[in-house]
Amino acid sequence: MTGPLDGGSHDGREPDEPPLFLRIPGPRAAGDDLDPPEPEPEPQLVPESAPEPAPEPPRLSHKVLKSLLGAWALSACSAAETGLVEDHLTECAPCAGEALRLRDAVGLLHAEGNLDLDPRLRSRVLDECLGRRPARVPVPGWAAPYDAETARLDALLRDIGSQDWHAPVRLQWFADDRTTFRKTTVAGVMGHLMTVDGVVAAALGLDDPVGQDAPVDPTDRTETFWRSAAPPPTRALHEPWREQSHALIRTVSFAGRGVAELSVTYGEFALPLRDALLERAFECWIHGTDIAEAVAYPYRPPSGPHLHSMIDLGARLLPGALALRRRAGLAGPARQLVAAGSPGRSLHLLVEGAGGGDWYIPLDSPAAVGCRELSVGQVALDAVEFCQVVAGRVSPEDAAAGQDGDREAIRDVLFAAAAMSRL
Repeated sequence: MTGPLDGGSHDGREPDEPPLFLRIPGPRAAGDDLDPPEPEPEPQLVPESAPEPAPEPPRLSHKVLKSLLGAWALSACSAAETGLVEDHLTECAPCAGEALRLRDAVGLLHAEGNLDLDPRLRSRVLDECLGRRPARVPVPGWAAPYDAETARLDALLRDIGSQDWHAPVRLQWFADDRTTFRKTTVAGVMGHLMTVDGVVAAALGLDDPVGQDAPVDPTDRTETFWRSAAPPPTRALHEPWREQSHALIRTVSFAGRGVAELSVTYGEFALPLRDALLERAFECWIHGTDIAEAVAYPYRPPSGPHLHSMIDLGARLLPGALALRRRAGLAGPARQLVAAGSPGRSLHLLVEGAGGGDWYIPLDSPAAVGCRELSVGQVALDAVEFCQVVAGRVSPEDAAAGQDGDREAIRDVLFAAAAMSRL
């Protein structure tokens, strides 16, 4: 046996073997007591080139922002400029007020309205100017309607394009108790106006656009011009027509008072110059309306005072037109006057609206003055509609007239009014 002194052990292990308590493992921990394994980090994708942060918008000075208000009001700024301006408007009261005024002005620029000028605008401007400094040679009052209507037609012609001068126009008038039509163009209408104005020009000693040997009848003059126009009339007629109208106005303005009674012959009839220019103003308006309808242009009737003068001329010419129809057997006979100097019967013509009034048309004698005491009936029409009947644009049967009294007299007067129309 070996003992402690000879290098042995008391538990029977070899000398180099570890103690027993070091060789027995301790108890194992429960599964719930173990910490869970940490997850592996996911790989991060790094872009090849990261985008640079957007630069801050530049700060503009008050002076620069104020200069942009006009462009901002017109919506002409870029998105960045718009943002800067609107941010500035929340901080600057003066600029905000100016921005509102500019926006209101832009609204006026885009307003939808009539392109035609107020017919009374010219008269108001002239009255204001003459009130401050009277003209040395003013336009006579009886020539003012012609001056105004040629100016309005000139404005229309300056607004339309060159191609519009070839737009088709259908002229219409009343002849032989039926409606008659004639096709032409805008340029053809202006040639017609210029050639008939030439009758007045020749009476004043001015150049006649058709020539010295031209006929005096308006229809014959127009047909002569249209046949001789080669190539067909174009926009080139505008300036000669306007220069002719200017020459007429200048001539009557310098000629003095006596020129108003100068006789102007139209072939079968003649008119004093004051009525001839009024008749030309009427034709200028009617044909201006024809042109405006052909090119879809807004065009208003003449001003009230000028329209009244035109209606008055038509009412004064009605007895003569009625007498012509009687001689042709197209109207009822005149009544025998009871006594010499008796005014005879009359028809009350009531024209309503701007430029309207009351006229008593003598039925039995063209030279007699209409008498309201012997009125046998009344016919009422709108002012523009009466002018359209006289121009042949509305037939007498289609006129929306209020009628009361002698139906035959009313029919005769309406047909006589339509018979005054011509090409």
